[in-house]
Amino acid sequence: MNDLEQKWQARWKEARLFESDVSEKEKKYITVPFPYPNSPQHIGHARTYTTTDVYARYWRMKGYNVLYPMAFQVTGTPIIAMAKRIEEGDEELLNIFEKIYGISREKATSLTDPYALAMFFSKEIEESMKKMGYSIDWRRNFYTSDEEFNAFIQWQFKKLKELGYLVKGEYPIAWCPKDKNALSAHDTRGDVDPELEINTAIMFESEKGAFLISTYRPETIFGVTNLWINPDAEYVAVEYKGKTLIMAKDAFSALKYQLPLSSARPLSTEELLNITATNPVDGRNIPVLPASFVDPSFGTGVVMSVPAHAPYDYLALRDLGKELPLISIIEVPGYSPYPAKDVVERLGVQNQKDEKAAKATEEVYKKEVHYGKMTVPPYSGMGVKEAREKIIEELKAKGAAFDIHIIANGPVYCRCGARAVVNILKDQWFIDYGNQEWKEKARQCLKEMRIIPPKMRKEYEYTIEWLDKRPATRSRGLGPKFPFDETKIIESLSDS
Repeated sequence: MNDLEQKWQARWKEARLFESDVSEKEKKYITVPFPYPNSPQHIGHARTYTTTDVYARYWRMKGYNVLYPMAFQVTGTPIIAMAKRIEEGDEELLNIFEKIYGISREKATSLTDPYALAMFFSKEIEESMKKMGYSIDWRRNFYTSDEEFNAFIQWQFKKLKELGYLVKGEYPIAWCPKDKNALSAHDTRGDVDPELEINTAIMFESEKGAFLISTYRPETIFGVTNLWINPDAEYVAVEYKGKTLIMAKDAFSALKYQLPLSSARPLSTEELLNITATNPVDGRNIPVLPASFVDPSFGTGVVMSVPAHAPYDYLALRDLGKELPLISIIEVPGYSPYPAKDVVERLGVQNQKDEKAAKATEEVYKKEVHYGKMTVPPYSGMGVKEAREKIIEELKAKGAAFDIHIIANGPVYCRCGARAVVNILKDQWFIDYGNQEWKEKARQCLKEMRIIPPKMRKEYEYTIEWLDKRPATRSRGLGPKFPFDETKIIESLSDS
C-alpha cells in the first residue's frame, strides 16, 4: 500500500464509513458467495469482490443504508483434504505453499489441522480485502462453521423437508471409494464436477462366460464384427445374479459399487483372444480381438466393434491387418454405406492412436444420430434415436442387457487421490431440485430478478431445467450435523 491508500483507508475507518447500524434510511443488503479459505486471495477473488464492492458503493452514494458483510466458507472436504496432504508431507503442495504462496516450509507443515488451515488463509484474505479498500462491515464477519450459522442451515433443511423438497431414496452418485463420500466439484482435484450418464451393458455369451460390453450406441449391435479387449489389461470372471460375466479388473473395481458382483477370478488375455462370442441379436459367432484404444477402467473394459460406423473400430482392424467384412446398418445422406471408412480416409487418420480419430468419431456419431436411418429389419427407415430406445427395450426384455452408470467426463479424482466411481446409495437423503412445482416457483422468482450481465439469465434458466436430485448429506467433512441423522453432516452449501 502507498501513503495515499493508507491515508484514506485510515480516514474511512475513523469515520466508520462502512459500518451499518439501524437508521431511518432505506436499506440495502448485499452479499456474495463467500471465499473458500484453502489458499490466499487470487485474481478470481479480486474480480468477484471488486464487482460487489462497486455495487455496494453505488447504493451507499445514493443515500441507502448498505449492509455489506463478509464470511468464509469452511464447510465441505477441500480443507480437510489439503490438511491431510500437508500432514502426509505432499511435496507438490508444500512447494506451492513455499514458492507460490510465499509461506515458509516451517509454517506450512504446522497447518495440519483443517480449522487452523482455514483460519490462516481467512486472515490472509481478510487483510488483503482491507488493503484493497473494500467497503465491508468487518464487525459482521463470520464463518460457516459458527454455531449460529450451523443452526440456521439446519433450520433451512427442516423447512425443505416440511415442504417436501428433501427426500430419501436410492440414487447413483459420484463416490470416493477411499473416503466413502459423495463427490461434487469442490471435492475433486481440479474442481471437476463428475457427470453421470447411463450406458447400456450387453452380454455376449462365450465358453468362458458372457463378455459384458458397454456402449452408448446399442442400436449398432447389428453391425458388430468382433469384440475388443485391451491386451495389456487384466480381465476377470465375476458372478452376477447367477451368471458369469467377463470384464476388465479395473471395471470390476468400479462397477461393484453399483452392481451385485462377486467372486472375481483372473482370466488371461491370451485365453480370451482364442475364443469366440455370440451376438445376442442374431446368434453370429464373432472373434475377440486386441485393441489398445480400449480403456479397461471405462464402462466394462470390453467393447463391441462396428467398423462400418465407428472410426476407432475401423482403425483398430486396419492396424491389426484384419480384413473382416464391414456390415452397414445405417444410411446417412452424403456418405457411403460405410461412414467410418469415409471419414477416416478423408481426414487422413493414421491409426487408432492418432488424435484425429476422436474428431472422426465425433463427426460420424453426430451425423448418424441426427440424420441416420436404420437399414436393418424390423427397424428399416427408423431414425437412430428411436431405434436405439426400442433395441434397448428388446435386449432388456430377453435378459441380454441392463443399464450401468458411468462418469462420462472421467477419470475424475477425489482430492485424496482416489479415482471416483459411481455408487448406488440406498437410504440416501437428497434435495429434490427435480420437483416440478419447485422448478416453476424458481422460474417465477427468476423473472423478478435483475441479472447482471443480462446474458447470464439463459444460464440460470438452463440450470433450473436440468438440475435434479442432489445428495444432501455426507459422512465426512466440516459442517453442521444433518438434523434427521446426526451421524451425517449436511452437504457443503457450495455443492448443493
